[in-house]
Amino acid sequence: MTATSTTLGTSPKRGLALFDFDGTLTHRDTVLPFLLSVCGNQALPRFTVAAARGFAGDADARRDAAKAAIIMSALAGRASADVDAAGRAYARVVVNKALQPAGRALLEWHRAHGHRLAIVSASLEPYLNVVAELLGVELCLCTQLEVGADGRLTGAMAGANCRGAEKARRVRAVIEPDDYEVWAYGDTAGDAALLALADHPVWVGRGARRASS
Repeated sequence: MTATSTTLGTSPKRGLALFDFDGTLTHRDTVLPFLLSVCGNQALPRFTVAAARGFAGDADARRDAAKAAIIMSALAGRASADVDAAGRAYARVVVNKALQPAGRALLEWHRAHGHRLAIVSASLEPYLNVVAELLGVELCLCTQLEVGADGRLTGAMAGANCRGAEKARRVRAVIEPDDYEVWAYGDTAGDAALLALADHPVWVGRGARRASS
């Protein structure tokens, strides 16, 4: 994935670039390290137990259920303000240490051509909104956390996990893709619906290897 491999379109429409985050703009997953930064590394065995509690259904359902259980185990009852503060600190670590140079170059390529930039990710709102702000990305669509009336997290997600078809739904809720010439970047099957919105779908990393096989 390089900026030079991106082809400038010929459409008179303004460009829109949609980026998955983990594994596309970053070297690695960012959700679990964030939760461990909040709870401490000693919480890892607890997360493993939470994720393994016999969830039924297909692979996507099990993935979403495991994520929901880990978030519940990690964040239920914590003050939203404290988690937001942890998110701000963690976002700076991600931007400084976890971004792929090629991904950052692509962001700058699209910015230089006047395209709108969006991150569409299953990663968590407390840090990803800050990452988007630090990167100058105007739109961040991600997994949100439910806050109770007492200002504490319930441990539940507010709405659906922003993965799979939910990514496309979130985009269409705020942008009409047909109004733009769209590039989209992703690296797993969970990004397929996002890339299906694009005039220029680009699989990166593992996704690129799978698409070429």
